[in-house]
Amino acid sequence: MRFIDLAATSAAVTTTPGRRAKVELLAAALRALPADEIATGAAYLAGELPQRQTGVGYAGLRDLPPPAQVPRLSVGAVDAAVSAIAAVAGVGAKDRRRHLLGALFAAATVDEQRLLVGLFTGELRQGAQAGLLADAVARAAEVPLPLVRRTLLLTGDLTVVASAALTGGVAALTAFTLSVGRPLAPMLASSAASVDDAVTATGVPAVVDVKLDGIRIQVHRSGDDVAVFSRSLDEITARVPAVVAAVRALPVRDVVLDGEALALDETGRPRPFQETARVGVRLAPYFFDLLHLDGVDLLDEPGDTRWPALASIVPPTLRVTRTTVTDTDTDSDSDGGGDSDGPVIGAAAEQAAAAFAAALDAGHEGVVIKSPRAPYDAGRRGAAWVKVKPRHVLDLVVLAVEWGSGRRKGWLSNLHLGARDPAGDGFVMLGKTFKGLTDETLRWQTDRFQRLAVEHSEWVVRVRPEQVVEIAFDGVQTSPRYPGGLALRFARVLRYRDDKTAAEADTIETVRAIHAGRRTW
Repeated sequence: MRFIDLAATSAAVTTTPGRRAKVELLAAALRALPADEIATGAAYLAGELPQRQTGVGYAGLRDLPPPAQVPRLSVGAVDAAVSAIAAVAGVGAKDRRRHLLGALFAAATVDEQRLLVGLFTGELRQGAQAGLLADAVARAAEVPLPLVRRTLLLTGDLTVVASAALTGGVAALTAFTLSVGRPLAPMLASSAASVDDAVTATGVPAVVDVKLDGIRIQVHRSGDDVAVFSRSLDEITARVPAVVAAVRALPVRDVVLDGEALALDETGRPRPFQETARVGVRLAPYFFDLLHLDGVDLLDEPGDTRWPALASIVPPTLRVTRTTVTDTDTDSDSDGGGDSDGPVIGAAAEQAAAAFAAALDAGHEGVVIKSPRAPYDAGRRGAAWVKVKPRHVLDLVVLAVEWGSGRRKGWLSNLHLGARDPAGDGFVMLGKTFKGLTDETLRWQTDRFQRLAVEHSEWVVRVRPEQVVEIAFDGVQTSPRYPGGLALRFARVLRYRDDKTAAEADTIETVRAIHAGRRTW
């Protein structure tokens, strides 16, 4: 298939407002793919490169060659070119990678270059997310959508599902089952602003799990063979020998476990996430769910079946701390969907709030409140699991802004954020973000920051530190990248504060207090 045809579909999906129309466009493109290009084409339509890690960053995409006038690339040719780029290593790798990247872009038209930039940067925001593309696969292959979704849960790979559906139909999809050794997409939690909201969503009774700030792990054991997978389904077995040893010691033959791995300090408190994520750090496992046990799949069983089975094979020292919240009123008819009456929810919420406070006091990230009636809904994010974390909000000052790329090209986008330094007259940079910015905000800030500009470069506009912005973030971590040694985690723009001056912005001392755990919620 011509790459230009996928580029045209991508562009059309971007400008098409209705979900059904988007699905039709994607389905038509999927039908047109030859069998050996379905997996790659599906990945491109989802905005992803099958190779994942290519070694190409924003800097490598700055000076691109002029576009070709006539389209001549195929989907297969692009895939081969990207694979060659991803495989570059060793002495001279940078120059070799630049040469291969230049050759690929020189062969691409304007529209093809636009799609390639989006794929390499991961910023192809065309609305073709996994759920939308799953609908398109079902439409293109004329197979039931629930079957496509179920297969996606079991494989964790939409490209595999697309290829199976379009080449083998229902028979190929039903052949997929949970297979020990093959990871599946983990069940996810939605978010709530408060414990009360979370308990209302799950209903009561419910369980409250401590939310560990670690690495999500899915562990598969068959006999003495143990494999550990990350949330993104990458195998990380070699990185976590303590996890392997712990699971190998369990009194089982075959098992699939869901949990977290994290590093602890000498007192048993969790270390910062960045230390947990560092290669070579010893990580301890803590499990909270059981998906398969000695030949029996448990995905469709409710939590109050799965969790006792988990407790029967995994000792308490290897399980996430769990608290059951309920009420003495046994007449509650809650079905896990938030239908309980006010007093029951209130009593359960008080118990959950106590568990939440205890989790924070122990240095953990928050809690996940779960309905014991729900099956393990792999790959889905719904009301059965709801996470609650303390959200920090600070008023910071914009120090510089980067020009956007991809869909945000031509707009000032990525904000450099600074906290006021009360010891001097300057600001301490804490990181960057473009999260939370709407198109309207991007247009406004492009005009605003060009008027505040004091220095221009090709990539960054430095501005007078006058504009205050309200930023939400999950936490503060140590970072050698910035002069203050700290960086915000998952920073997101809430709003601009034109009612505040830079002199009223939060200070670096406040940020340090949050990092040290001294800030109250």
